[in-house]
Amino acid sequence: MNVAATAVRPVLAEGTGGFEAPGPGIFDLPPVFSVGSVGVTKPMLQLLLAALLVFGFFYLAARSRSMVPGKLQYAGESAYGFVRNGLGRDIIGSHDYQRFMPYLAALFFFVLVNNLFATIPFIEFPTFSRAGMAYALAAVSWLVYNAVGISKHGLLGYLKLQTVPTGVSKVMYPLLIPLEFFSNIVVRPVTLALRLFANMFAGHLLLVLFSTGGLYLLQHEGVIGAIAGPLAWVMTIAVGFLEVLVQVLQAYVFALLNAMYISGALADEH
Repeated sequence: MNVAATAVRPVLAEGTGGFEAPGPGIFDLPPVFSVGSVGVTKPMLQLLLAALLVFGFFYLAARSRSMVPGKLQYAGESAYGFVRNGLGRDIIGSHDYQRFMPYLAALFFFVLVNNLFATIPFIEFPTFSRAGMAYALAAVSWLVYNAVGISKHGLLGYLKLQTVPTGVSKVMYPLLIPLEFFSNIVVRPVTLALRLFANMFAGHLLLVLFSTGGLYLLQHEGVIGAIAGPLAWVMTIAVGFLEVLVQVLQAYVFALLNAMYISGALADEH
């Protein structure tokens, strides 16, 4: 499993001769180029590339539709059907899910492609390991499901739905209403983004740690390093395969939670 050269710091700490473990600094990539005073970084370019890849795939898959689908059309229909059946219809319900399918399908595959960038050679950097990227996407999700709820129930009706639990004594309202508001309105986008960001951040950090640690052991630890270094690289490969699974799961979870929030916003009871 390759690790991006841009993410690897020197394995020797200056002046100490010891191993310098990679830290959060490996995610601070310099701008690739600048537009005026704005530096365009690698994660920004990855966002654009992911959007183009997702749009291009579905455009080409749907461009020449036929009753007997070709390979590309079949792949596009299968990908769309996975999101439609597993996230749209099952979570939101058969009555309302269709109008949200373009959003959910685009969201799932956009997050998936950006996550998989971490294991694609010559890119090898998870876009959402930058917290700002994850929180921006979560903010879009927050706007979508709150707009859906307000559109159906009205502002006051939606706030009541989200903050006033049914079947609870009114004596408990002063305690529960602020907690429900904080949980359903304020915290959701934070936890949504944090889950995605933390998994991408931690996985990439582990890959860099094992790969650079294995190199250091081979170069500086003699016989012990000759044994431990290759073992560290074996761990790099194992963690790399595990990280691919996590990348797919986190894309699914992100889209799943969006579907659940939309479903809750449409519901008539809390």
